[in-house]
Amino acid sequence: MLYLFDIDGTLIDTGGVGMKALREAALEVFGEVGPPLDLAGSTDRGIAECLHAHFGIPPERRQIEEFFAAYHVRLNWHLAHGQVTGRVLPGVPEILSALASRPEATLGLLTGNTAAGAAAKLRHFKLDGYFSFGAYGEHHAERNKLGPIALERASAHVGHPFTAEQTLVIGDTPKDIACAHAFGARCLAVATGRFSTAELTSHGADVVVETLVQALDLPVFQ
Repeated sequence: MLYLFDIDGTLIDTGGVGMKALREAALEVFGEVGPPLDLAGSTDRGIAECLHAHFGIPPERRQIEEFFAAYHVRLNWHLAHGQVTGRVLPGVPEILSALASRPEATLGLLTGNTAAGAAAKLRHFKLDGYFSFGAYGEHHAERNKLGPIALERASAHVGHPFTAEQTLVIGDTPKDIACAHAFGARCLAVATGRFSTAELTSHGADVVVETLVQALDLPVFQ
């Protein structure tokens, strides 16, 4: 079984560090912080393209990489030196430890974060040892395009293919649910982000829990 985890709102709460770093990067690159950003389930590439469009700059590869470089510097600085009020969310250490102990379980990431951003956040909260591969936010602006990439990377990592039917996406936003269903996977939605259990249920999540503590005894994790 393949388990693909979102990061922000699902595994950790960074206390707003990601938003702060994005705004500071925008100020450095564009001279202004830009429009309000909705980070819930968005990809970092999508955010970068939105900012470039707002400032009338074509989002070519060099420009996107310049923005990401500034963002990564600010993110790492805040994680190392800022007053990070974030935390690992309830049930996360237990569920990751339980899955990591099972040979038949493969853990990966399906996140809107860039690979470098994901690594920085997980390293800070000491969760980086659980994940060796993933589909990341620089791979595509549209989150719904990341599922097939995650399957390919999982297959390359373990040496055999995974199907969507063998895959569970764990996330906290309607965009996580839509992403899972876009490539035929199931989604377990957890209400530790901005969205309530009722909202996540209304968006079609296959299973909804308040926190991952409640998920420990579910059949999908057995």
